[in-house]
Amino acid sequence: MLDLTTDVGALTAHIVDTESVSGSERALADAIEQALRRCDHLTVDRDGDAVVARTDLGRERRVVLAGHIDTVPVANNLPSRVEGDTLYGCGTSDMKAGVAVQLRLAALLTEPIHDLTFVFYDCEEIDAESNGLLRLARTRRDWLAGDFAVLLEPTGGVIEGGCQGTMRVTVTARGARAHSARSWMGQNAIHGAGAILDVLNAYEPRQPEVEGLRFQEGLNAVWVSGGVAGNVIPDECVVTVNYRFAPDRSLAEAEEHLREVFTGFDVAVTDAAPPARPGLTHPAAEAFVAAIGEQPRAKLGWTDVARMSEIGVPAVNYGPGEPTLAHTQHEHVSLAAVAEAERRMLAWLG
Repeated sequence: MLDLTTDVGALTAHIVDTESVSGSERALADAIEQALRRCDHLTVDRDGDAVVARTDLGRERRVVLAGHIDTVPVANNLPSRVEGDTLYGCGTSDMKAGVAVQLRLAALLTEPIHDLTFVFYDCEEIDAESNGLLRLARTRRDWLAGDFAVLLEPTGGVIEGGCQGTMRVTVTARGARAHSARSWMGQNAIHGAGAILDVLNAYEPRQPEVEGLRFQEGLNAVWVSGGVAGNVIPDECVVTVNYRFAPDRSLAEAEEHLREVFTGFDVAVTDAAPPARPGLTHPAAEAFVAAIGEQPRAKLGWTDVARMSEIGVPAVNYGPGEPTLAHTQHEHVSLAAVAEAERRMLAWLG
């Protein structure tokens, strides 16, 4: 049983010790639901292993606080342990410290300045189609309605506005097969792929400013495949390229840009996720920035703020964990940082 009156650090440890690898979140979802149903000021709903709690006080604005409850597979890093100010264990940084802050806010904020929605969802750490927030956006969109959202992903206690879009494409060089003893009778596609790599080496990524935040784009080969046999000149070589792009470009514009960059080659999109604009101009966001007291920065990666943006809710990332520790065997979080995140969020919302 989760005790939401306990210290946020102790609550984090309890949540960490409730193992919840993606696809096996039931025990933690049950505990979260039971704890929230004891809060008389909240309306609680559940969809699978996603739990949503809301206040209904008739406030002018509604803020959504969201976080995933799953983790990557355990790597001999459970149960948790405390050394000094540091809590070690699977999911401490990504993102059970943030979930603990959410739960504490849900219990403490009986008269918040905005109506609040708390979203705890499953399966964020695996394939996109399994993502619990995506499921809610498709089937329970009204549960996610709001004017502004904060995802308590690990950011080191700094507000990260928006997120980059990501697109993977295959760029194919074509040739003609021949026996390697008579190579001049064919055309080597692997050699031809050198022109693709030349384009990538010469490419200068943009660093656009979007709503006051500086984004850094990237275009990189992440996979190369080609070859038929040890005695055959290959007729095809495929370079998989990942494009991370700023939120001033749509998916369609990103694809158009890549087709222009790789003019003369066959280009096919294999995967894509849209970006999200920072959304820091909303009045609730401005008050949030003032309460946190840190200069926001751009999110150089993709997070579920993009899903909130897609349904019309501007969102940012903010959480006590360090993102560089996510998914590592020695994952940990500063207990002082968790307490500070709780204090700042209470100052903003209370």
